Amino acid sequence: MAHFGIVAPAFYSHFSALSALAGELVARGHRATFLHRPDAGAFVRDPRVGFHTVGAASHPPGSLAAVLERAANPGGLLGLRRVILDMAGSTDMLCRELPPAIAALGIDALIADQMEAAGGLVAEAMGLPFVSVACALPVNREPGIPLAVMPFDYAGDERARHMYEGSTRVYDWMMGPHRRSIAANARRLGLGARDGLHECLSPLAQVSQTVAAFDFPRHALPPHFHHVGPLRPTGQPPGPDGRSMPAIAAGRPFVFASLGTMQGGRFGLFRRIARACRALDAQLLVAHCGGLDARQEARLLEAGATWVCAFANQEAVLARADAVVSHAGSNTVMDAIAARTPILALPIAFDQPGIAARVVHAGIGLKASARFAGSARIASLLRRLLDEDRFAARLEALSSGVAQAGGTRRAADIIEAALPLQQPAPGSKAARAAYALG
Repeated sequence: MAHFGIVAPAFYSHFSALSALAGELVARGHRATFLHRPDAGAFVRDPRVGFHTVGAASHPPGSLAAVLERAANPGGLLGLRRVILDMAGSTDMLCRELPPAIAALGIDALIADQMEAAGGLVAEAMGLPFVSVACALPVNREPGIPLAVMPFDYAGDERARHMYEGSTRVYDWMMGPHRRSIAANARRLGLGARDGLHECLSPLAQVSQTVAAFDFPRHALPPHFHHVGPLRPTGQPPGPDGRSMPAIAAGRPFVFASLGTMQGGRFGLFRRIARACRALDAQLLVAHCGGLDARQEARLLEAGATWVCAFANQEAVLARADAVVSHAGSNTVMDAIAARTPILALPIAFDQPGIAARVVHAGIGLKASARFAGSARIASLLRRLLDEDRFAARLEALSSGVAQAGGTRRAADIIEAALPLQQPAPGSKAARAAYALG
């Protein structure tokens, strides 16, 4: 049995998906340990899965909150640059700190989130097998496909291709600090030239939480790329998880609104959603993930929300909902597809604009601007989701694909089949590299 190290960005949604995969591997007799800055340990909720602190000197306890706040609300260009510098600093720290920690823990293989380059860079430098996991949209690049962070609809004409290429150049320029971090760490680790996340992926296996039918049409993914659908805990019966299900009245639409763990404090947007649902005489459950206080909760109830809570059993609620209003986070969208619930996507940051574009392309929902869409616009789009049959037809097909994709168990099967899981001997290349890099 193997000991897997897990390297991911210090975001709860990424840790949540990878914790499900780690739990499945542990259930099969393996060990799994996340490695990151001290505060990220709070994201590991499964007692069977380990956490090992690295980088406490440069990323001390208590420092992650400010990073998450900047990521959730970057503001203008200066704020966005600070977010990118945070990403670069995390990659620098992990590339420094991971090798000695991996050697000390006796880790045999890495599971590397696509959004953190350090996992792939360190694994390659140490001679460790690794698998890449796309918890968000895949970062794999392909001509004719816009980057995951771009809001563009899909088109196959020459004009669209030029637009995608131009936006990629702008993105690469903006990401300069992170690209330089990747390039510098690759040189320091003795690797070939690279400067982007898409150049740090596994040659053995790449796993994605999406299904192929949800993405834009791709033709150049590597043969070892696998769409497995949502990574969710296995061995747990569906249903309540200690969070109560509201008493939903028959005969009136039921809408669920969630903006995820990082964006749950956007009171103004929730209020517009509440007013839209009041105009539709729809029941609304708002889950703000702890982002609002009691006074704000009360004001949302006054604006038209039926129930307001910090957290809801998302899968159970989506199974009952007639529509979901979401920031277009990957986890919420994939859960909505599995539950056959049409989506109103209000993207805010990261790859959410790209996910929203794919929601529309797949025919499973609509999108609008989180910043500019007023209550009347949100109500109009929700009315379409509730009234038009075409969304249900597309959701039925996609949901069947998700059910057949295999999810967490298939991802674990792929990892076990792809990775040579022998423990490196004390004098092996991996062991020598670990101590040399430390």
